[in-house]
Amino acid sequence: MKRPVSRELVAASSRPMVLSILAGGESYGYGILKQVKLLSDGKLAWYDGMLYPVLHRLERDGLIVGRWQLTEEGRRRKYYRLTARGKAQLAADRENWRTVHGALEMSWRGNHG
Repeated sequence: MKRPVSRELVAASSRPMVLSILAGGESYGYGILKQVKLLSDGKLAWYDGMLYPVLHRLERDGLIVGRWQLTEEGRRRKYYRLTARGKAQLAADRENWRTVHGALEMSWRGNHG
């Protein structure tokens, strides 16, 4: 049985993951959780208690903006979308993660210079 991805790695990847998902269009908390599960083939264990503080921080930092909407069942649901600042942060995060990934790949291959 495979071990789950460490909490530290999940936490470190939470901002770029959420921003990437929202780059595909507006979504809400549970929709984002489902998308993370789908994208990771179930290997990333995200849950409400971890996601909502991330969404609140991203909103506070001006990277996303939320709006409340009533569902057909009459419940309120908050939908989030990227801001221009969020798109710029996503581009920076993407480049940083590619750099880290590339360095790890080289290291794992034994290419140490």
